[in-house]
Amino acid sequence: MITKSHFHGAKGPHAEGSAGDGHRDEAAATLDALSADRHRLADRLAVPWALMAAFGALAAWWVGSAVTTTPGSGYEPPLAGWMTLPVALVIAHLVRRGTGIRFRALGARANGAMLAVLVACLLLFSVSLGAVSLGMAWLVGVMSLVAFGVTTWLSGVAYRSAVERVRRG
Repeated sequence: MITKSHFHGAKGPHAEGSAGDGHRDEAAATLDALSADRHRLADRLAVPWALMAAFGALAAWWVGSAVTTTPGSGYEPPLAGWMTLPVALVIAHLVRRGTGIRFRALGARANGAMLAVLVACLLLFSVSLGAVSLGMAWLVGVMSLVAFGVTTWLSGVAYRSAVERVRRG
């Protein structure tokens, strides 16, 4: 039979001076070691600029595909639009394979940079379509270069932001 005396004055695992202090200290030391590992890993991860440039080249290709269209009532979107998603997924896989890190959650800044890439490319594609309709196809090349630069830079921003999220845990 358990009586009140069994609980009165007894020290549980969370009471000071109990054996639980050793477990708590051990857990804190383990968490500190894991945090240090995350920091070392984040410090070691450099931006894979070649793969960020691959994202930029993909964006430039898509924006440049506007030159092959005929804007107006008979407009048909270029095939490049459908091809960008699978190619982007392959590049993302290469980033993951190259770093060994699986970014489960990118964070607000990285998601914002990716959204900015999408908006910029849509805007540049629209400007390119307008240029083609006005007979200024040469402007598509300029828009493609802008798409390359902006996408490469913002991809690097997103990558660095994801690495910082790894650092913070």
